[in-house]
Amino acid sequence: MVKDDTQQAIPPDRIGLILKAACFAADKHRHQRRKDSLKSPYINHPLEVAERIWNTGECHDPAVICAAILHDTVEDTEATFEELEAEFGKTICDLVREVTDDKSLPKARRKELQIEHAAHISPGAKLIKLADKTSNVKDIHQSPPPDWSLTRRKEYLDWTAAVVEQLRGANQAMEEAYFATLAEARLGLKRASEELGS
Repeated sequence: MVKDDTQQAIPPDRIGLILKAACFAADKHRHQRRKDSLKSPYINHPLEVAERIWNTGECHDPAVICAAILHDTVEDTEATFEELEAEFGKTICDLVREVTDDKSLPKARRKELQIEHAAHISPGAKLIKLADKTSNVKDIHQSPPPDWSLTRRKEYLDWTAAVVEQLRGANQAMEEAYFATLAEARLGLKRASEELGS
């Protein structure tokens, strides 16, 4: 058995399930790119979300880690909840369902619902939301979409903050990481705005 840094044995079946989720997500997202200026492979994002939960949040629950890796598969690919449940079971599927937007709704309403629902989702889903928002804010700061104005970037940052405010108490280390990332992104926007005004 492999051991983590606390010397607790990591069961091979847990590693196998996480690797299965990574392969599934990599296949589903294989043709997708992020909106960032570098057009990064999409799979980088769910892997980062899972890594943040594991290392920053110190949550090693395999269901949460798998759901983090899979969190955009139904929302952004042709994958279905039925497929996820068949492959990974009800617990993981339900976690993904909690963090999946209903794409049949207008974008503005979907964003409102994220704020409204954030306080009421499960502890595991809250960790996925926290890590997701942190990853997105980092990307908006470091490599924003080329067609996003400073105003749009600011509005996005403000919206993520509204979502995360509803997640307070989920995980202190992850919340601190989010707010540090947000502060850095806001400072970057302020500097960019000042440069445009000079």
